[in-house]
Amino acid sequence: MSGDSVAVGSFVVADYAVFALMLLVSAAVGVYYAWVDRGQGSSGDFLTGGRRLTALPVSLSLTASFMSAITVLSNPAEVYRYGANIGYYGLSYAVTMVVTSEIFLPVFYRLAITSTYEYLELRFSRATRQLGTVLFIVQTILYTGVVIYTPALALNQVTGMDLWGGVISTGVVCTFYCTMGGLKAVVWTDVFQLGVMVAGFLSVIVRSVVVQGGIIPVISDSQDGGRLNFGDFDTNPLRRHTFWTITIGGTFIWISIYGINQAQVQRYISCKSMTHARLSLYINLVGLWSILLCSVFAGMCLFSVYKKCDPWTAGQVSQPDQLMPYLVMDILGDYPGLPGLFVAAAFSGSLSTVSSSISALAAVTVEDLIKPYTNMSERHFAWTSKGLSLLYGVLCIGMAGVASLMGGTLQAVISIFGIIGGPLLGVFILGILCPVANSKGALSGLVSGLVLSLWVGIGAQIYHPPPEMSRPLSLTTEGCNFTDVKSLNWTSGALPTQLASITSAAVPHLDGKPLLADSWYSLSYLYFSPIGTITAVSVGLLVSLLTGGWKQKVESRLTLMKEDTNLYHLFQFVKDRVPRRTGELDLTRGREEKSGGTNLAFCDVELDLTK
Repeated sequence: MSGDSVAVGSFVVADYAVFALMLLVSAAVGVYYAWVDRGQGSSGDFLTGGRRLTALPVSLSLTASFMSAITVLSNPAEVYRYGANIGYYGLSYAVTMVVTSEIFLPVFYRLAITSTYEYLELRFSRATRQLGTVLFIVQTILYTGVVIYTPALALNQVTGMDLWGGVISTGVVCTFYCTMGGLKAVVWTDVFQLGVMVAGFLSVIVRSVVVQGGIIPVISDSQDGGRLNFGDFDTNPLRRHTFWTITIGGTFIWISIYGINQAQVQRYISCKSMTHARLSLYINLVGLWSILLCSVFAGMCLFSVYKKCDPWTAGQVSQPDQLMPYLVMDILGDYPGLPGLFVAAAFSGSLSTVSSSISALAAVTVEDLIKPYTNMSERHFAWTSKGLSLLYGVLCIGMAGVASLMGGTLQAVISIFGIIGGPLLGVFILGILCPVANSKGALSGLVSGLVLSLWVGIGAQIYHPPPEMSRPLSLTTEGCNFTDVKSLNWTSGALPTQLASITSAAVPHLDGKPLLADSWYSLSYLYFSPIGTITAVSVGLLVSLLTGGWKQKVESRLTLMKEDTNLYHLFQFVKDRVPRRTGELDLTRGREEKSGGTNLAFCDVELDLTK
């Protein structure tokens, strides 16, 4: 597929029908749960599904929540440009599930709280709780706006689908089923949308493999093009993606999402037992691995198809995020309905993320900003929750408009999670694992972690790291038959020496950069989260010890107890089983050796004495 024509197809009626069907099914789920639960008037039922959900739907919902359109569109583009080493995220997912299941889940589940930030007041102070809540709301609205806008932009420019039609239809349907059906609707639509995402990925992968003549050519093309860069163990923290940045930085970011982010915690707390909650996390791990594998292999297919003619360098698409939709229209354009399925997959990613965000925003606002200050009936709280779902839906659509002005980049989205999520994670670690931490320590830790991660994050946005640290891989247009090949842009993958000359030419005031520009501001964006977390914990412990934290008594239910962990129960099980069995054998062996079974009277006397 060298792309002989400039225009790649556009949407047909069948594609719009598939896309509309996906929206319709999602809305229908909301109506169904609104009808089924019409008699239940409490905000708890609305926000936590009455805590009666089972492991399987919750696990699939957990997977869908943060596997957004960013995963569908930008992971393959990432592999295409920088290589498949983002597959190492699989390791950080595994560590995240173990840490969440062993440390955070037991404490949150035991307290039966609706908002995770409630914990901060129980353990520290109301001020800590309110700051945590406000940071979460800011982070989520920013993230959600980009998540709605980015796929709409990419799909509009490649498929000709109306941009604001896509944004508004997604936002309205999402707000509708969140407001109508509450958490149950969100969970079950997530399950459906995850299915659509996998189907969309598979349609592209299967067709690419057919076009390229099998899986082996795709893998060997990726190998020859340097895309299978799994051997990059460089420890330099300035390098954008290496084994270390992805496993260490990725683990911190994903723990801040699964361990303490309201959208995820709200789900596993809604399970009917702790076992179901733990199980949901581990089943979700399999889902995460599957989606990651699909997205990495889709990126390899993308490279294999366009190895001789890069549509981005050739000016056929203006953003890397448009590469996947471009491939879809190129190889699936002759199959009516299949491009629609892929677009539905991208928007399903958006819907599942946005609905989780709206549901979580409504929950924290009711629990943290309204309930402590008002005295309403449960029915009023339920109606307030619905009203807030509606309000946040409108706000998120508005934020998509702001994202269109920002030109929302996806690296910035992960940076948002790192910058705000890192310090928040630090405060929860202080509360759960450090009994000496007090409210003064928690608040100062949170603020200092936030200041430091904001400093590095904003600096990195202003002074971009040098290209030799991000190392885009080579792309070529030598096999293109286009009539108008546009000029190369700096990420076109020329050799590093050429790259350096292109960038220095583009930035005339290179010498005017501050001293920290090539060190502190050039840190891999994946390290923003660990910086925030480690600062919050270190400063928090120091201030707590200086202000008498070691004298305080903390309720045991607010910290992690050894009985909470599976590791403790496993140790007890082994301890109970192994020594007892060996002890019995030893006693028997000893008795046979000493008594020899001849002097029965002596044995009887011994038994009597024992009695």
